[in-house]
Amino acid sequence: MKINNHFLFSNNNQQVPFKNTPNKGKKFVGLQYLVMHYTAVTKAAGSISWFMDKNAEASAHLLIDRDGSITQFAPFDTITWHAGKSQLNGLIGLNQYSIGIELVNGGRLKKVDNQFVCPVDQKIVNSNDVVFAKHKNETEPSFWHNYTIQQIEVATEIAALLVKTYGLKDVVGHDDIAPFRKSDPGPAFAMTSFRAKAMGRKDETIDNYSTTTAVNIRKGPGTDFLTVTDALPTNTKVVVLKREGNWSFVEVVGKVHGLNDVEGWVSSKFLSK
Repeated sequence: MKINNHFLFSNNNQQVPFKNTPNKGKKFVGLQYLVMHYTAVTKAAGSISWFMDKNAEASAHLLIDRDGSITQFAPFDTITWHAGKSQLNGLIGLNQYSIGIELVNGGRLKKVDNQFVCPVDQKIVNSNDVVFAKHKNETEPSFWHNYTIQQIEVATEIAALLVKTYGLKDVVGHDDIAPFRKSDPGPAFAMTSFRAKAMGRKDETIDNYSTTTAVNIRKGPGTDFLTVTDALPTNTKVVVLKREGNWSFVEVVGKVHGLNDVEGWVSSKFLSK
């Protein structure tokens, strides 16, 4: 992809679909960050309509759907209204300092009987797309809508392009700049790995390990959770993104069983440096 005059173009030199939101401000004078969000709904159409409604007083620069398709709402040199009350490193009100990307994702889900429901649009989420995890700013685990491989691949490419083009200092989540108010992009989003890839550097907080035997990789930290894919083979390289008790949430390095960007929980005792 490339950026031309602050608009995003695909690899075939076609401008991505653009909808000119009325909910925007002046040109940036202190752009420094990229902020990642989830929409809290499961379909793109609702968010697009919301960003085009001037009464909503909300917008972002980009929306990435679950199939990886992109909609742009404002040029990258223009302030949008995605951060609300927020602060970071002495800056107050991150709208005027950051580009915002929204990922279509239902966020925190409710379990109703044996189904998982998005509280905002009331849509049922397939159990295979649900992660049970604890948010970094909370003490109890919840059910969360997982992101798709297509979304993460597209978001990573765009984030790296934005960082390079605009010299951004860092990539953060909405939950980093408004921790008492917001929970997006949440624990289903591998922020540590995403940030490192977007910034084009190895994050020193990342721990690299290999599996010591064939080991199941699961949707949550425990044997009661379903597996993400077939067992990881011995000597599979993984990056530990976080730990919970005797379990580690890992990202597989490279491809496994024909899949890219595999993430999930494995028993820590089967990992070695």
